[in-house]
Amino acid sequence: MSEGESEVGKRGERRARSEAQPSEVESGKPVALVTGGGTGIGAACCRALAAEGFRVGVHYRSSEDKARALADSLGDSFSIRADLAVPEEIDALVAELKDAAGRVDVLVNNAGFNVNAPMLAMKLDDYDAVAGMSRGAWYLTKGILRRFMLRRKSGRIINISSVVGHTGNPGQIPYTMVKAGLDAFTKSLAQELAGRDILVNSVAPGFIDTEMTGELPDDVKAAILARIPQQRMGTPEEVADVVAFLATRGSYVNGCVIHVNGGMFGG
Repeated sequence: MSEGESEVGKRGERRARSEAQPSEVESGKPVALVTGGGTGIGAACCRALAAEGFRVGVHYRSSEDKARALADSLGDSFSIRADLAVPEEIDALVAELKDAAGRVDVLVNNAGFNVNAPMLAMKLDDYDAVAGMSRGAWYLTKGILRRFMLRRKSGRIINISSVVGHTGNPGQIPYTMVKAGLDAFTKSLAQELAGRDILVNSVAPGFIDTEMTGELPDDVKAAILARIPQQRMGTPEEVADVVAFLATRGSYVNGCVIHVNGGMFGG
């Protein structure tokens, strides 16, 4: 019995929802799934991949309205929900993708979660909430590989990590641990899949102009900009451009971490 066929998985499947139309299933168009695709860098990745000819699955957990609106704007795309901290919902998500799309050619592990607090003030539940997203990325990737990519003998897995996984950042110890681990996951999985046409890479953004950074106090923004040689924050589209390259043209790039940070850190 597969992981998605247990009774618990079936209950999870009823929780996950896809807005794809049945008539679109099994089309010859390549399919990309972007987790956390409704906002920020994820939304930019969805738009960039759609422009490259992909049918995009816009995953969300709580940003339903934004994810559905984005999928509608992309035309031949769909939104799909799951809480990636819950394994049963991931099983359901993979099963829904089989019904909604029939294939997944590109997986962009973009969804993340953060709690800002000094180490001594951070609670264990906060750490678990941040670390749970890393476990979810691992488990979702496992499901996508088994159900789709290994059967098709091809695929692209792109993990969105962060510059702070390399530089550290005060008040974000669990987040920096998760992002550093995601890059290690990239390198190890690329080695495990050696010899197959399934490439695994990370894109590590620096400070990007999103809703999250938009809420930072002016003095914090000024301190960040002082560390960036280009003296500005990046845009989500600049990160998405690299993701689109890896998804379509980076045929000899594998097991790498590509930094997109305006010169703040070179790896």
